[in-house]
Amino acid sequence: MNWAERISFDPNTCHGKACIRGTRVLVSVVLDNLAAGMDTAEIVRSYPSLQPDDVVAAVTYAAELAREPIVVLPLGMAA
Repeated sequence: MNWAERISFDPNTCHGKACIRGTRVLVSVVLDNLAAGMDTAEIVRSYPSLQPDDVVAAVTYAAELAREPIVVLPLGMAA
């Protein structure tokens, strides 16, 4: 899955936050719904402008963000 084909960042749409291309549905909203226990079908029913692959793209995008290789912590924050 190439998430970049389904997720956009446009300063004129949703203040440049990641959203599903062609919609105003934020990626964070899709992820919040998944975290709350909704499945893909329920999310697509709740947001009719979405396709199941949009939900997959949101998760794929989040997974890529989680692979950030370096996280810099301020002094005193390290475990």
